[in-house]
Amino acid sequence: MTTTTSQRELFRFLEARFACAQACTECARACALRASCMDPDGSKEEQLIRREGILCAEVCDATCRVLSEQLQQDEAGIRAQVEWCRTVCLESARVFEEYAGAENAVKACRECAQECADFVATLR
Repeated sequence: MTTTTSQRELFRFLEARFACAQACTECARACALRASCMDPDGSKEEQLIRREGILCAEVCDATCRVLSEQLQQDEAGIRAQVEWCRTVCLESARVFEEYAGAENAVKACRECAQECADFVATLR
């Protein structure tokens, strides 16, 4: 039974890792797209959205790279990266939801944050 349990746990871990990486990729795309729609010389609000979109895209991209590495990072490092991603995604969703036309980015950020939380739960 221990082998079956271990296999199930490994499968759950890998499935959660893949789902998190996939959500990070989608979030990075949505945030990069949102940032590209903003004028870098526009209003302070547009500049804030643009910076938030770029930050979120970069953090999600970095998280996806960490998750795709073949166990070259320790669990604490992976946990820290995924938690950081979750936090940035939640903050980005909060910023984006204030502006019309950002619904796709808000949704992608919230889904990514949830997948990050689900993945971290597999590490416990």
